[in-house]
Amino acid sequence: MGAPGTHRIDVVPRAGVGTVLRRALALRCPACGTTPLYVRRFVMQPSCAECGLVYEPEQGFFVGAIYVNYAVTAAIGLGSVLVLDAFRPMSITAQLLVAVPLMALVPVLFFHHARSVWLAITYLFGAVERPGPRR
Repeated sequence: MGAPGTHRIDVVPRAGVGTVLRRALALRCPACGTTPLYVRRFVMQPSCAECGLVYEPEQGFFVGAIYVNYAVTAAIGLGSVLVLDAFRPMSITAQLLVAVPLMALVPVLFFHHARSVWLAITYLFGAVERPGPRR
């Protein structure tokens, strides 16, 4: 065993896609699901305190999260307008009154989750190194 107060994991099993994505939506480490990703609102932990996974392995790593955030924003903004328009045809002005506020609000609200989902995706594809045993 390690010294008191230290954590030791002998084997870090690879979790399934569903488990890793649930951890991402819960803003937890994709590898072990134990440690929260954020210390404060916009301050991310450098690594997992439990398994040692480094959350940002290189500068610019989270640029991919912008694409995740964009995809979710477009799906919600456009999807909302299309669904509403299918039930009750709307003018272009009404469509814009629905879409513009949504497309301004969603990226801000989904920011943390976009980063977490991007980390989970890269973890699943092996672009982020799995943590080894901690000693």
